[in-house]
Amino acid sequence: MTTITLEVPDELAAQFKIDAARWPDFVRDAVEAKLTEQIQHPTGSTCPPIHHEIIDFLASRPTPEQIISFKISDAAQERLEELLDKNGETELTPEERTELDQYLQFSHVMILVKASAHLVVNERSE
Repeated sequence: MTTITLEVPDELAAQFKIDAARWPDFVRDAVEAKLTEQIQHPTGSTCPPIHHEIIDFLASRPTPEQIISFKISDAAQERLEELLDKNGETELTPEERTELDQYLQFSHVMILVKASAHLVVNERSE
């Protein structure tokens, strides 16, 4: 088991009104709850919308044909174009650069997934 030492200001600790002996359980439960929330409702994360779209799509167990025809939403496409345009005109902020890199990584992954889906469809038709 990993041990983490956490320093909390006395004022903050007083707000929780938790017995010091229960702090480890409290922190563990809070972390578990937050991780579960992010897995179930990742909209609060810093990932771009494309991340959620692709994960949700792949989690739906699409057929190879559905994979081949998959396109990102208009909103995600517009955001990608906005980032690409801005990148060509000015320097992106570090956050925008990270977001653009994530879009490009997901695009690359989907190209590979679609290529595999094409192979499956072609093998079926032979």
